[in-house]
Amino acid sequence: MATHDERSYLDEADEVYVRARWRNQFSNMAKLPLHLQAKIDSRKSVLERYGEGSRGHGESSGSRAVVKLEKDSGNKLIRQVYSGDRVENSVLGRQERLIVQKPSWHAPWTVTRVINGHVGWVRCVEVEPVDNEWFATGSDDTTVKIWDLASGKLKLTLSGHVMAVRDLAISERHPYMFSASEDKTVKCWDLEKNMAIRNYHGHLSGVHTVAVHPTLDLVVSAGRDSVIKLWDIRTRLPVMNLVGHKGPINKIRCLPVDPQVVSCATDATVRTWDITAAKCVKILTHHKRSVRDLALHPSEFSMVSACTDDIRSWKLPEGLLLTNFESTNTGIINTLSVNHDDVLFAGGDDGTLSFYDYKSGHKYQSLRTKQVPGSLESERGILCGSFDRTGLRLITGETDKSIKIWKQDPQATPTTHPGLPWNPMLASQRF
Repeated sequence: MATHDERSYLDEADEVYVRARWRNQFSNMAKLPLHLQAKIDSRKSVLERYGEGSRGHGESSGSRAVVKLEKDSGNKLIRQVYSGDRVENSVLGRQERLIVQKPSWHAPWTVTRVINGHVGWVRCVEVEPVDNEWFATGSDDTTVKIWDLASGKLKLTLSGHVMAVRDLAISERHPYMFSASEDKTVKCWDLEKNMAIRNYHGHLSGVHTVAVHPTLDLVVSAGRDSVIKLWDIRTRLPVMNLVGHKGPINKIRCLPVDPQVVSCATDATVRTWDITAAKCVKILTHHKRSVRDLALHPSEFSMVSACTDDIRSWKLPEGLLLTNFESTNTGIINTLSVNHDDVLFAGGDDGTLSFYDYKSGHKYQSLRTKQVPGSLESERGILCGSFDRTGLRLITGETDKSIKIWKQDPQATPTTHPGLPWNPMLASQRF
């Protein structure tokens, strides 16, 4: 039996853990979006603004809308919007707020550099996460190439796979890069020796995706055999198998907190996994077709997934639907990426680049990529894409075997480039 002092220490430790989890997962929800807060502040008098500054953000009695985090009877954190003396928790209240909300303006994107070097389709791209100085690409030509991000020059070519390289993952904690290939293997590359030092064998078919756990020494891979495998980095032994998908797995992502693994597959589902219990926690069945990619938001606890003509964002860890994006005519979407400025990029199989405001779901820019000279028009397709760590550059890999780097137009203003019109009454803005 634990003594009274031991129980009190355990209760204090549990309380510290719960507070830390709440702060990490819900701190971004503790205040209104900037554009809504600016609109509310513009309606206040000078005295009210001064009083709010002295009492703290979001606590003024003159404020028309205040967001507060409270605990309900089940000791769960809830988000309530106070409007005067009323509390708006209803579905109709949320719809009204979505309609009133206007998307933030973002500058349009233009291509600044075209890089050639691969002799096959560029299947994957990954930016170095520590110094943001280089990026790696994998191709159907079985090679992995390292490029300088500033100049676009080729630094290194890594050969070792015997079939197409489908995905790459670069570790933040180790000098390692992992590659997944259709030759059924995952390779670990030592970036200090520029050579493959480990092979992970165990998949029964081609490996489509690989990810590195941000806090544990685990590599997660999945592919055509519909099984997610967790590997110990050092021993190369499979630690765990996660079984549940009914079709080939297209993409997996790892998180430092639960759910620590998220996956999407051709069975039109997105699944979140508890690796402690080795089981599926949540199955999201909202999509109707193969879910080809999913991306994590870099600063808030949410993710976005895409299938043909359908892009949706989800709140984690519950897996609640946040936004339906304007994506009814986007076609087959191969890749997604989100930056810190709440810009969502979606790359299509027909070469269409779509840019969205992440918060509202508004598509503000859509353009078609141009194939390199000597390529057919049918080879105009985007297979992969990723923002760099600053979010100021977008790198895409395409079916014309080229790599393109995109940047926002520095001369653009809301007056000169207003973007596509915003219509909050569209059917796609359901929730």
